[in-house]
Amino acid sequence: MSARAVALPGIAAALVGGVLAVQVAYGGGSFEPLRPRAPCAARTVVSQSEGIEALTERLVLIAVDRAACRLDVSREAFLLDVAGPGVRSDAEVDALRAALHDAVAQMKADDTLPPASDLVDEALDAASLNGLLEAVIRALPDSAIDAALRTDDVLDRAIDDLDLRALLADLDDQDELEARVEVAVSAAVTDSLVARVRDLI
Repeated sequence: MSARAVALPGIAAALVGGVLAVQVAYGGGSFEPLRPRAPCAARTVVSQSEGIEALTERLVLIAVDRAACRLDVSREAFLLDVAGPGVRSDAEVDALRAALHDAVAQMKADDTLPPASDLVDEALDAASLNGLLEAVIRALPDSAIDAALRTDDVLDRAIDDLDLRALLADLDDQDELEARVEVAVSAAVTDSLVARVRDLI
């Protein structure tokens, strides 16, 4: 066996020992796992999307935090509880619905809700209306739409219409939870916007 082959394990051991010594010197010996954030701690929530998708994404992210706060559990614990197979409890369903309403109120208070007129074109693109009706709605001035429709009211009505128990049934993971709720809220907002704009005509 060559001298090089004999020396390699010793060099490796010395390097590992050096790395461990540096880690201990900088506090590595007193490692503590990160604790989950307090359930009601404020968190900045932003979306990289646009339009109704961005609105509902932010709404759901805020609502998950608020639901955890209402149940006095960490966000992670709440997601683990509701994002698995099985039937959700009344407390979980009620907490999430109330939290969605809380999120609407928060977004209204911090002035991050877009005016209804900003969402109408996208809602009409997703709806299947006859051409004449769609053209008439698109011709309405933004000021008329915004005077007649408040975004917070549209969102609250959409949330009331959601079947959250069905949405939360038999999820596979937290990404599916957020995706399902976002899709459902987006569809409900679209339907509500179109229905209420039609009432203006």
